[in-house]
Formats: sequence, C-alpha cells, structure tokens
Amino acid sequence: MKQLVYISGPYTNGDVDTNVNNAIKVADELVDAGYMVFIPHLNHFWHMVSPKPYEFWIELDLYILPICSALLRLPGKSDGADNEVRMAEMYGIPVFHSTETLIKLLPKFG
Repeated sequence: MKQLVYISGPYTNGDVDTNVNNAIKVADELVDAGYMVFIPHLNHFWHMVSPKPYEFWIELDLYILPICSALLRLPGKSDGADNEVRMAEMYGIPVFHSTETLIKLLPKFG
C-alpha cells in the first residue's frame, strides 16, 4: 500500500489562494513520485459551499493525521501547521521539510 503523506503549511497567513495552490503543487510532486497525499487546504472549497466552525476543520485534520505515514511541512508562518507538526511528532510520524528529503528517505510503500 502506498504511503500517505499529510501536507501541512500556511493556510490563512498570507494569501489563501496562493497557499492552497502551493499545497496542491507539492501534492502533485508527491503523487508523481508514487505517494498518496492528504491536503487539508482543500477543506477551503468545502467551507466555501458549507461553512463550518474553525474547530471542525481542525478536528477533521487531526483525525486524519494519525493514519498518515509522514507529514510534509511547507515553509511559512502558521500556528496551525506548527501544531500539526507537534501532533505528528507525538504520534511518532516522521516530519519532513522538503519534498526532496521525503522522497529520498520515505519508502513509497509501507
């Protein structure tokens, strides 16, 4: 089974559209390299159609995180992403700060 990588990075800090776009581009790189991805930034589109409280989105994201094989932390200031890193570390999930390092060190299949 392919490894599932959680994409963590800024969402509301800076331009939301740019942040979502950046997460998708990185996710595409990982998919092309043979991984599966979870992009919490895509909740943006669900929220546009059916708004939910901030706490709901955090709960959903943190519900998915423990089943992921790794977390990729995108650059940029983000308290939410920093919390996701702390949670990943608590669960013993490896945290990477570049796609190159992740691809080099994380086997594609687990």
